[in-house]
Amino acid sequence: MSAEAGVPGAPRLGALETRVMDVLWDHGPATVREVITQLPTTPAYTTIATVLQNLGRKGMVRPDRQGRSTRYVPCLSRQEHTVSQIDRLLDTSQDRAASILHFVDSMPESDLALLRDYLAARGPGQER
Repeated sequence: MSAEAGVPGAPRLGALETRVMDVLWDHGPATVREVITQLPTTPAYTTIATVLQNLGRKGMVRPDRQGRSTRYVPCLSRQEHTVSQIDRLLDTSQDRAASILHFVDSMPESDLALLRDYLAARGPGQER
């Protein structure tokens, strides 16, 4: 995956790139025309083709050629992309630990319960 702002694996996405990725994450691999039909507006074919090429350069999608048509396949899940964005933001912090702790302190109780349950099930010393 490409590096942006010196952080590997964390490409920044523009608004249209995000909407296109949402289509691919929600509906699976798609052609340019299939992406267009899933968007709330009807952008030009060339606009979406360019967006998909840019997403390919960013390592977000890969083309899958099938005969005369090309489907674009996400290279990572929405959750993996979200994690890369969080990690990129933490890398820009002058105090990563303080940022993480402040984030945890700001979590609603339901998210804290989820985190506690996950850590308890994972057990001490287990790494991903």
